[in-house]
Amino acid sequence: MSSEEETDISESEMEECADKWYQKLKEGYGREKISGEVNQCPFCPGQKKQAYSFNDLVQHSSGVSKGGSQRRKLNDKAKHLGLTNYLKNKDSLQVSDEMETELQPTNDHGNDVDEKYAFPWMGIVANLPVQLNGRRYVGKSGSWLRNDLTKKGFNPLRVHPLWNYRGHSGKAVVEFGNDWKGFANAIKFQNSYESQHQGKKDYLVSQYKGDKLYGWVAKADDYNSSDIIGDYLRKNGDLKSISEVEAEEKRKADSLVSSLANTIEAKRQSLKEIESKCNETSMCLSNVMNQRDAMIKKYNEDFQRMEKNARDQLEKMLKNQETSKLYIEARRKELELREKELMEREAFNDNQRQDLHLLKQMNERAAEEQKRYDESVLTLAEEQKKAKETLRQKNMEFQKKLDLKQALELEIERLTGAKNVTEQMGDDQEVRKKLDEIEESLIEKKEELEDLEALNQALVVKEQQANVELTDARKELIDLIKKHSFRASIGVKRMGELDSTRFREITKSKFLGTDANLKATQFCSMWEHHLVDPNWHPFKDVTRENGSKETIIDDNDERLNRLKHEFGQAAYDLVTATLMEMNEGPSGRCITTELWNYKLGRKATLNEGITFALQKLKTSKGKKQH
Repeated sequence: MSSEEETDISESEMEECADKWYQKLKEGYGREKISGEVNQCPFCPGQKKQAYSFNDLVQHSSGVSKGGSQRRKLNDKAKHLGLTNYLKNKDSLQVSDEMETELQPTNDHGNDVDEKYAFPWMGIVANLPVQLNGRRYVGKSGSWLRNDLTKKGFNPLRVHPLWNYRGHSGKAVVEFGNDWKGFANAIKFQNSYESQHQGKKDYLVSQYKGDKLYGWVAKADDYNSSDIIGDYLRKNGDLKSISEVEAEEKRKADSLVSSLANTIEAKRQSLKEIESKCNETSMCLSNVMNQRDAMIKKYNEDFQRMEKNARDQLEKMLKNQETSKLYIEARRKELELREKELMEREAFNDNQRQDLHLLKQMNERAAEEQKRYDESVLTLAEEQKKAKETLRQKNMEFQKKLDLKQALELEIERLTGAKNVTEQMGDDQEVRKKLDEIEESLIEKKEELEDLEALNQALVVKEQQANVELTDARKELIDLIKKHSFRASIGVKRMGELDSTRFREITKSKFLGTDANLKATQFCSMWEHHLVDPNWHPFKDVTRENGSKETIIDDNDERLNRLKHEFGQAAYDLVTATLMEMNEGPSGRCITTELWNYKLGRKATLNEGITFALQKLKTSKGKKQH
C-alpha cells in the first residue's frame, strides 16, 4: 500500500477520499474479491471472517464506515464508505438489468412496443374456486389471492374479485401499479402461468380446466370485451401501448426539464438583478459609512464636552445630595423611634384588649359550665338521696315482712304440731272441736303467708329497680367527673387498661440502641393487643377451703412466664393486674370506666363520689363569693 494510503485523513476530507476509492473500485480495484457469490472485503485482509454474501458485505462496509469505534482510522472508514457506495450502485445496476430483461418482449407471445395494455398494468386470474350457496356463488376473498401472488414474487397492489348478479364470477383483476416495476411484475406473472400452460390461450382452448388457476396480462381484447372483465377494465383504467407510456413519460420529463430550465433562467436573471442591486447597495453603504464615521467623530466630540459638563454638575449634585441625605437620615431615625413607640403602645393595647376579651369569654364559659355542673351535682345528689331513702324504707318494710313471714312460718309449724298431737289424742268431741279450730287457724296463717310471699316478691322487684337507678346514678356521676377532669382522691379509672407509660419505662431498659423508645412503644402496643385477644385465656379456677370458687392468673401460662423471664417481675405484675381488672369487669375482656378511690386503692362507693362532688361544689361557690 502506498504512503498516501497509509496517512490518516481529517473528517472534512473523508467524503473526498471515499469518492476516490469509489472510482478505483469502478476501475477494477479488488474486483476478484467481490465478483462471485462468496465475497471478501478488499480492505480487511486480516479479518477472521473472510467470506460474505453480497448483502452481508454491504452491511459490513456500511457498519465500518458509520461506526463510532475509536480504533478505526478515518482513512479506513473512507475506504469502506467508498465500498458501500460501489456495492449499492452495483446492486441497483443489477436490478435495472433484471428489469430490462423481464421487460423485453418474447417472440412467443408477439409482444411489441405498439401492443395495447390495460393501464395501470393489470392482470386477470380465471377459474377461481367457487361454491353455490343458496342461489348465489361464493368464493374466497381477494386478500387470499393477493397473499398467494405475493409469496410467488409478483407483488400485486390489490386483487378485486369480480361479482355479478349470480354472485362470484370465478374471475379476479390483479393490479400491479403504473410504473415499470409493476409492468415487470405483470409480465413475470403472465410468463409464470404460461410456463405452466395456464395462460390465456390455454384457458380458451381447454375443455376441462379442473381446479387450476389461469392468468394473463390484461390487453386490448380484454379491455374491449363485453363481459364483466371488460366493464371493470374500462371503468378503472385506460388502453395504452408501451410506446405511448414511454412517450407520455418522456413528455412529462421534457415538460419538467423545460419548466426547470425556465425556472433556472428566471433565477439567473433574478440573480443578476440582485447582484446589480447589491453593487448599488455597496456603494450606498460605503457613502453611508463615511457619513457615519463623520457623525461618530462629531458625536464623540460633543459627548466628551457634555460628559465634562455633566461630571461637574454631578459633583455639585452629589454634594447637595450628601447634605440632604444626612438630614433625611436623622429625620428617618427620629420617625422610626416614634413609629416603634406607637406600634408598641398599639400592640400592647391590642394584646390587653384581646386578653380582656378572651378572659371575659373564658369566665362566661366557666360560669355557664360551673352552673351546669352545680345543677347536675345537686340533681344527682337529690336523686341519690331519694333513692337511698326509698331503698332504706323498702329495706325496713322488707325486714318487717320477713320477720312477720318467719313468725307465721313458726306459728304454722306450731299449729301443725298441735294438730298432729290432737289427732293422736283420740276421737273425743272436745278434741275434735279443738282440732277444727287449729285447722281453721292453720288455713288463715297459710293465706297470710301467701300474701306475705307475694308482697315480698313485689319488694324484690322494687329493690332491683332501685339498684338499677343507683347504677344509672353511678354512671352519670362517672361521666360528670370525666368531663371536669378532677385531680383528687376520687376520680375515674379505666379498668383493664395497661399503664403504657409505666410499661414503657420498665421495658425500655431491656432494648439497646438509639431506637430503644420506638422498640419499647412497639412492644407496649403488642401487649395491649394481647390483653384484648379473646383467644388468649391466662386464667384458672381454684376452690378455696370454704368451698367457694375463685378465678386467678394461671402461673403456668407460657406468654406471661416469658414476659417475666425477659422483662422482670414489675412488668409481669403490671400485666397480671390489668388482666384481673379486665376479667372482673361486667363486660368480660373489655376496658371499662369505674369510679375509683385513689387514696384507698379500691372502687369508690356512690356515697363517696357524691360527697366528693358536693365538696367541690361548695369549694367552687366559696371561691365565687370571695
